[in-house]
Amino acid sequence: MPADGGPALVGAGRLSFAGGAAGRAAQDNMAKIFLSMSGEGRGHATRVRALVEALAADHTVRVFAPGDAHAFLAPLYADTGVEVERLPGLCFAYNGRQRLSYPATFGRLVRYLRELPATLDRLTTAFERERPDLAITDFEPALPRAARRCGVPYLSVDHQHFLRTYDLSSLPARLRWRAAYMGWIVGAYYSGQVETVVSSFYFAPLRRGCRRVTQVGVLLRPEVRAARPEVGEYLVAYWRKFVDERVLQALEQTGLEVRVYGLGARPPRGRMTFHPVSEKQFLADLAGCRALVCTAGNQLVGEALYLGKPVLALAETNNFEQEINGHFLQASGAGAALPMSRFAAGDLHGFLARLDQYRRRIRPGRLDGLPEVLTVLRRHLPERRHAPRRVPVPQLVAA
Repeated sequence: MPADGGPALVGAGRLSFAGGAAGRAAQDNMAKIFLSMSGEGRGHATRVRALVEALAADHTVRVFAPGDAHAFLAPLYADTGVEVERLPGLCFAYNGRQRLSYPATFGRLVRYLRELPATLDRLTTAFERERPDLAITDFEPALPRAARRCGVPYLSVDHQHFLRTYDLSSLPARLRWRAAYMGWIVGAYYSGQVETVVSSFYFAPLRRGCRRVTQVGVLLRPEVRAARPEVGEYLVAYWRKFVDERVLQALEQTGLEVRVYGLGARPPRGRMTFHPVSEKQFLADLAGCRALVCTAGNQLVGEALYLGKPVLALAETNNFEQEINGHFLQASGAGAALPMSRFAAGDLHGFLARLDQYRRRIRPGRLDGLPEVLTVLRRHLPERRHAPRRVPVPQLVAA
């Protein structure tokens, strides 16, 4: 359930926030915000990064991050005044056939639940010591429980709550059943939030009776919003952990240049090259490519569509959330999707033949969800009488 794939953004350098002594002296007058997220995939960390960089100019932000998210965010915010603390988290387990394993994932859940009381005690101590004004969680269950224990309001800002709030009656019957089951799991993660923000590249109608729910696009990093897309002559491919060899063979056989990320550095295969993921280079390649071929994670698909790129999304085997994302991508007409286990070379050839058609269906206008999210957050922050701290938009500096 926690997966929300996005590029494994590493090698990004660190962020520099201005402010100095004057900024530190003003911190006691600012709202204090606690943020947590799932540690599975990089989509959650990417969303939280967009939030942090929008909020840290005027507020004190502390981040609690598990797994991959901590590995990405902690170096990025070193010496910036934004604290990033490691938190135990849930993540998927995969078997030797590169398929999501529900029994092994359940074992990880059991271990997580054993650690949960100690995690809640640690978070409760942080709440009582620092007295935050608001907590925000991106599909992480411990922080909202600690917030409720301490009487602090909390918001949910994630993609997964579409399973609780969207009318999914348009899904095929098999996926409707899976969505109902996964929606129950999402509800078990936490409840009682003052508002639910669903960040997604698609906007299905809300279920009847849903209240305090706001639909927004994906939360875009400053670099994505500033990118200037062009239609190049190469493809970009991104795989979160692994990929079926049939997909690589089909990409190689297109005769196009293909830049592959997520699988680490490997020897070239014809015109297909393999690259370690760096935030700057991946975004530059994404902005200049002809199209993207990737897993069906919400965040990366949304960023690609914002940049006007058609997407062929291949859902990981047994990852039904990704299959649902793929269903809505295909329904939008902005790309194609299917489970990776059913992929054939003809699917890629058909996708490439229809790129112009897909581009005409892309509607990037609503895909930038950050302004709407910030409007929601401001509704739940206390009024402050001081003048806001002026901090430039954080820029990447060399590590």
